[in-house]
Amino acid sequence: MVLAANLSEQQELKQACPSCDAAQLCNCSSMGLDFIPPGLTAKITVLNLAHNRIKHIRSQDLQQAVNLRALLLHSNEISSIDEDSFQSLAKLELLDLSNNNLTHLSPVWFGHLFSLQHLHLQGNLYRDLGESSPFSSLRNLSSLQLGNPQFSVIRRGNFEGIELLSKLWIDGRNLNQYEQGSLKLIKKINHMIIIIKNINVFSEIVRDLLYSVTWLEVREIKLAVETKSLVQNSTPPFRMQKLTFKDAFCTDQSLSRMLVLLKSITSLRQLEAVDCVLAGKGIWDTEEIARSGQSLVETISITNVTIQYFHLFFDLDGMESQVNKLKRLTITSSKVFMVPCRLAKHFSSLLYLDFTDNLLVNNRLGETICEGAWPSLQTLNLSQNSLKSLKETAKYISHLSKLNNLDISQNNFGDIPDACAWPKNLKYLNLSSTQIPKVTTCIPPTLEVLDVSANNLKEFGLQLPFLKELYLTKNHLKTLPGAAPIPNLVVMSVRRNKLNRFSKEEFESFKRLELLDASDNNFICSCEFLSFIHHQAGISQVLVGWPDKYVCDSPLAVRGAQVGAVHLSLMECHRSLMVSLICILVFLVILILVAVGYKYHVVWYLRMTWAWLQAKRKPKRAPPKDICYDAFVSYSENDSNWVENIMVRELEQACPPFRLCLHKRDFVPGKWIVDNIIDSIEKSHKTLFVLSEHFVQSEWCKYELDFSHFRLFDENNDAAILVLLEPIQSQTIPKRFCKLRKIMNTKTYLEWPLEEEQQQMFWFNLKVALKS
Repeated sequence: MVLAANLSEQQELKQACPSCDAAQLCNCSSMGLDFIPPGLTAKITVLNLAHNRIKHIRSQDLQQAVNLRALLLHSNEISSIDEDSFQSLAKLELLDLSNNNLTHLSPVWFGHLFSLQHLHLQGNLYRDLGESSPFSSLRNLSSLQLGNPQFSVIRRGNFEGIELLSKLWIDGRNLNQYEQGSLKLIKKINHMIIIIKNINVFSEIVRDLLYSVTWLEVREIKLAVETKSLVQNSTPPFRMQKLTFKDAFCTDQSLSRMLVLLKSITSLRQLEAVDCVLAGKGIWDTEEIARSGQSLVETISITNVTIQYFHLFFDLDGMESQVNKLKRLTITSSKVFMVPCRLAKHFSSLLYLDFTDNLLVNNRLGETICEGAWPSLQTLNLSQNSLKSLKETAKYISHLSKLNNLDISQNNFGDIPDACAWPKNLKYLNLSSTQIPKVTTCIPPTLEVLDVSANNLKEFGLQLPFLKELYLTKNHLKTLPGAAPIPNLVVMSVRRNKLNRFSKEEFESFKRLELLDASDNNFICSCEFLSFIHHQAGISQVLVGWPDKYVCDSPLAVRGAQVGAVHLSLMECHRSLMVSLICILVFLVILILVAVGYKYHVVWYLRMTWAWLQAKRKPKRAPPKDICYDAFVSYSENDSNWVENIMVRELEQACPPFRLCLHKRDFVPGKWIVDNIIDSIEKSHKTLFVLSEHFVQSEWCKYELDFSHFRLFDENNDAAILVLLEPIQSQTIPKRFCKLRKIMNTKTYLEWPLEEEQQQMFWFNLKVALKS
């Protein structure tokens, strides 16, 4: 029954949350669940039940999930939790109960969560944390997020048991009651974020955090003119080093007073303002600020600050004494168009200045960077402004004798002169996205790092002997820059150019190159390029983004494939060589065939075969009126004496005489010999073969015998007369003349006798054969 129940629960879990099937990570978010599905087992380590409609967590819901590491229950409708619901989750490290309907927090819920490191409780309905600490048993807690728009009270013992926190986030926008010393119980907080609007509560919290928090971030506060000290009876040394105001609102008066009060926090080194609003004109109480002593803040960062009366804002006259210890100043996205020269000269210790995304223009830059201004400045960022002339910009910047890092990217210069004046020690220059069409000797030769990305460059050949890093991303380069003008280059980026290949020689010419980013180019995967890529030692350690970002664009067959995975065939790699070899082989074969054909008279046989095929289409027997000869005589030239002087005289002088066709006498001059043979045989009543050893060895006799074999023996008639001048074995006749050999073996032939008394009988028989 227990087994059946477990199987039923697992089936129900699979239906409610399909991703839980045989998986350690169980994602059941946004499934419209009203309850935690049953059947959760020990194999699950991450359970995501966020964005459902769960209202209640029961004791048995998570009882079996003993190995759970992360439990996400945010954005549900949870209003109640059984006290022992999390009792079995001793290994849980992350619990997110944010954005639910919990009206109170019970210490019992977290009593057994000994491994919990991250607890999110913000966005619920509770107004306080209770009379005691809900977190007393959470000794390993690292980050805690709590509070909501209804959260209004923090009591002294609410954080008991917590000693160290990496991050503490409190939504206390309506916090109006804070018992002094409540946060002192936490010995160390690296980063605390608090949303708060009550300036009095803020001051009390700051006093409690002086010794514990490293970075305090205050959001949505509306600064008022505070009279009480932020330190009061506290004595240094303090821990607080950085203070951030985000989405804050202040006036000239409240800001002046806050600047005075912050000086009492002697450990404070960084001030930051993000997305803040100043309802003022810059009329600050500079006398009080000056009387309060020297500021110890070294870094000020201002981002996207809105000044409501920007057009009436004063020039901060009187603040000179407060800036001479400042080392880093960042003012971005805040519509700065000028810094008065007299104020700029007092930034005597400033090393870093960032004016990104402001309204600086060339005709006001001479006031901002005048002679003697920013005397110690080493790094300057003027990117995303409205500078138009590179030559004028360089002229003013040359006043900064100690400058070695300069970023003037994303200004629309559009043109670049041939010569510019720069600080003598400039090492880093960022000219990316400035619309320059080329690089000239305006670029200072002292550079070690140059960024000219996202311009219209088609080539780069500048002599920069000290350059170590070169960034040419998003240009129109078709080849790598030459190595000779930049011999010390260590890092180079040519990503997203028109580069289609680079050779072994180009690559190895950069003797000190350690990183090359040539990704996102359209590579032609030629055999030479692929051979270099596959065989170059250590290239995978040099190429940034290898192999995913290196893709072939051509040939078409491998388009889209990774360069490192492509291997072309021998034919594809050596096409011209293979074609040449094939042509040579074909030529040699033809040459051999010609030689063989010449030796074995193949041409003759082919022509004879063609003639025979033509003859086959003719009537097998010529009409009687076309018969001109009694016999066509086929003989060897070595037997011509017997044929011409004995046989011809005997037959042609007989009564009645026989008409014989001899090739020497009767062939038509100028006519192809095969045609003569065919015509003579067709115009002869018989074909007389004078056989001898010479006949068998004679090539011409073979030709005549071949055609006679085709023409006569295929007709199955007796038109052939065989005369043996001397004994001859049928085996000496070529095997291809099978019918002739058969006739010699099966039929009677005439043999020339050497005795004179028998020769008369020979002539008689021959004449009878010719007449038949």
